[in-house]
Amino acid sequence: MLEIDSSYRVTADELRQFIERIERLDAEKKDLAEQQKEVMAEAKGRGYDTKVMRKLITLRKRDQNDIAEEEAILEMYKEALGM
Repeated sequence: MLEIDSSYRVTADELRQFIERIERLDAEKKDLAEQQKEVMAEAKGRGYDTKVMRKLITLRKRDQNDIAEEEAILEMYKEALGM
């Protein structure tokens, strides 16, 4: 009969705990994504443009200085193209 080292057993138990925690987090992530879809569907049902809302969410995550710099460059490029 094969004898399992006790240090290996502890490692296997610890590994199993990590895997199970990650699996629970994945399930929570899936639930959150479904809730976000529901909120977007509700907003769309009330007439909001969800594409624009997603852009706003992305902008709110960014640094204001980066946004200002990007907008200034965009304006400069538009002027160069006569837009």
